[in-house]
Amino acid sequence: MENKTGFNGSESYVASPELMASVNVAMALEKPLLIKGEPGTGKTMLAQAIAQSLGKELLIWNIKSTTKAQEGLYVYDTIQRLYDSQFGEAGVDDIGHYIKLGKLGEAFQAEDVPVLLIDEIDKADLEFPNDLLWELDQMEFYIHETKETIKAHKRPIVIITSNAEKELPDAFLRRCIFHYIEFPDKELMEEIVKVHFPDLKDNLLKECMEQFYWIRSLKDIRKKPSTSELVDWIQALLLGGISPEEVKEKMPYVGVLLKKDEDLAVFKKRRLDV
Repeated sequence: MENKTGFNGSESYVASPELMASVNVAMALEKPLLIKGEPGTGKTMLAQAIAQSLGKELLIWNIKSTTKAQEGLYVYDTIQRLYDSQFGEAGVDDIGHYIKLGKLGEAFQAEDVPVLLIDEIDKADLEFPNDLLWELDQMEFYIHETKETIKAHKRPIVIITSNAEKELPDAFLRRCIFHYIEFPDKELMEEIVKVHFPDLKDNLLKECMEQFYWIRSLKDIRKKPSTSELVDWIQALLLGGISPEEVKEKMPYVGVLLKKDEDLAVFKKRRLDV
């Protein structure tokens, strides 16, 4: 059901008041929302939650190291046109038949306001964000092959995520609303866990929280376990029928939380010291 009052989280996504406020400000000002935060804090899932909460279509543009801004606008399939011309296919003279819109182009053509996720923008080269400045500002782009301007029917809700692998250009940052998702405290984390495991017993939840945050507090841990890894760990504990006492004494399935040899070594050493 469409939410007319703004974003207030969703059934499957617990958002802090600060995050909800940032989403609603970005929508009100019609600016992209740039989201940063530790891996596993729900940056990508935010766009899904907004689309679900507001009853909007979700379009996802996954960015890779080789992605170019042009790909998000449109691609002209010259190879297919050449192939069709060799075999006398009908319609080969219609260049528009060989223009395929990218995710940004699809968002502009949508009849209703979509949610567009540009995921992990910092994976692309340094010029990538700058190459999108005009399109994100003016909400239009020009197709040279057909001499056609594609203009957004309605300005999409744009969510951009970054893992801070590269610094983004100042000109790009000026056009965005920025929010850093802080790692959840225990109270908020319990809410998140209960969304995934509504029937989880309080004593098991309490012990999992204690051990999880203890691991995160170890200063020599290089890759601290994330929210998604906590959810996976609890799922493993439930499947294994592990009791709260066993969690405290044995810390089973710790490989679900820690993924580096060095971190496992730190964990084992500190457990012996306790």
